[in-house]
Amino acid sequence: MKKIIRLTVNNEEHQLAVEPNQTLLDMLRDQLGLTGAKKGCEMGECGACTVIMDGITVNSCLVLAMQANGKRITTIEGLETEQGLHPIQKAFIEKGAIQCGFCTSGMILSAKVLLDKNPKPTEEEIRSALSGNLCRCTGYQKIVEAVQSVSEDDVGPARQES
Repeated sequence: MKKIIRLTVNNEEHQLAVEPNQTLLDMLRDQLGLTGAKKGCEMGECGACTVIMDGITVNSCLVLAMQANGKRITTIEGLETEQGLHPIQKAFIEKGAIQCGFCTSGMILSAKVLLDKNPKPTEEEIRSALSGNLCRCTGYQKIVEAVQSVSEDDVGPARQES
């Protein structure tokens, strides 16, 4: 039996009917058409489904949609503003940190949460923050360099509201 939940996704309020066993990932993709979070392992191991929920990263394949009731969710689609791509998104492009793109949204959202909390992380802190996101293409070095390039910006663009 479906239950009604209310949540804010990318700064837009939604009221949705969800099944008790429906994941946040499936709700985002199927009901809201937000396909940036990818369906990877469906076991919380790969990070392709990473989203930000109330300021922390979660594997949306492991969160039931009902658990998101009353929460604020940010997906990769929510980072872009009227001014354009978020600085982290730009850095990933400029530094060549995108290969196949499957892991990219999870990597970027994990980097954003890190930089929101710690604007000047060390390479070790960056690697630790990204450790829940698997990439099979880049070897991680360009991804780390992209995050470092944003953290070195004194303006602090990673802290932009999403």
